[in-house]
Amino acid sequence: MGARGRLALLRGLASGALHPSSVLNERIFSCTLCGACSGLCPLGVDIKEVIYHGRNLLKKTDKYRRHLRLFINFFMKHPKFSFRCMKMAQHIVFPYLWKKNIIPFDCNLPERHLKENVQVFTVTKKKSRVAVFTGCTVNFLYPHLGEALINILHRLGYEVILPAGEVCCGVPLRTLGLEDEAKQLARKNIDVFSRLHVESVLCLCPTCTLALKEEYPKLIGQGIEKVTDISSFFIDKIDPSCFAELTSFPERIVYHDPCHLKYGLGITREPREILRSLGIDLAETTGDRCCGFAGLFCFSNRELSRKMLKKCEDAYAQAEVLITSCPGCILQLSRDSKNKPVFHLIEVIEEALIQ
Repeated sequence: MGARGRLALLRGLASGALHPSSVLNERIFSCTLCGACSGLCPLGVDIKEVIYHGRNLLKKTDKYRRHLRLFINFFMKHPKFSFRCMKMAQHIVFPYLWKKNIIPFDCNLPERHLKENVQVFTVTKKKSRVAVFTGCTVNFLYPHLGEALINILHRLGYEVILPAGEVCCGVPLRTLGLEDEAKQLARKNIDVFSRLHVESVLCLCPTCTLALKEEYPKLIGQGIEKVTDISSFFIDKIDPSCFAELTSFPERIVYHDPCHLKYGLGITREPREILRSLGIDLAETTGDRCCGFAGLFCFSNRELSRKMLKKCEDAYAQAEVLITSCPGCILQLSRDSKNKPVFHLIEVIEEALIQ
């Protein structure tokens, strides 16, 4: 089940010493793809890419996730229609599926998604222009996060564009072994964002940021170099004339590191510095904690995902508020938290914005 073991299994598959089986599939598809192992490999093996390749080889024999593949494929091709269908069925279907432990979340979909068509938010005195890659989770589950980002950028003098034609970053497809389908989405996003004359392409999801910046070049030979995580973008823009120190937050606040932000993009300092600059005194925890969301991992490995979440909750037991930089982590960390709010970093920055 470790990285070394999974690589050995895939070597056996590639050499013909091993053949596809339910056991082999489970070993390869149970990886969270957090990326922690790649940074530790003494030979510099890109273990995530090897796992992606292995899943592509095993997808036809992996019957356990066949329905998930069908659903995700359909959603990617018809996202707005799928959202409307889920919206109509959520109060009947979702509670039943959650009660039967078929899906890990019993969530309420927002009234509308963030993006309709191409949208440009202009300002009177334009400092610069940025684009926003919304991603599926922000677009369809947490549109208020995108609105918060636009509000902050607008107040700081940035013209904001939400381009038409953006599609999913493709990571959900890759996690299921659907490499060809993921390549199609990647090429569409490259075509859309490469034509924009912007200072940065901002993204509220570390998984999307990592895919656009680091994984696309490996997948199709070209990435979006200007894509930037919000903490890296705002680290030098917290001006006292625009932002006030937050004094109403509780004393014990913990920042949760998203795996793809920490291991994939190497960003841990920036979010903490932003929070401290806003007057928030963070309580540090020991050890690295993955919340267990890991995209579609929490759907196909529900029990393991819950165990990982339980360890995370135990580590944060004394915290009154959790802050993170990933909408997926928010979804997971909020599963059982009734009295412990979970905020995205962008919400905290907006809270400090002087109106």
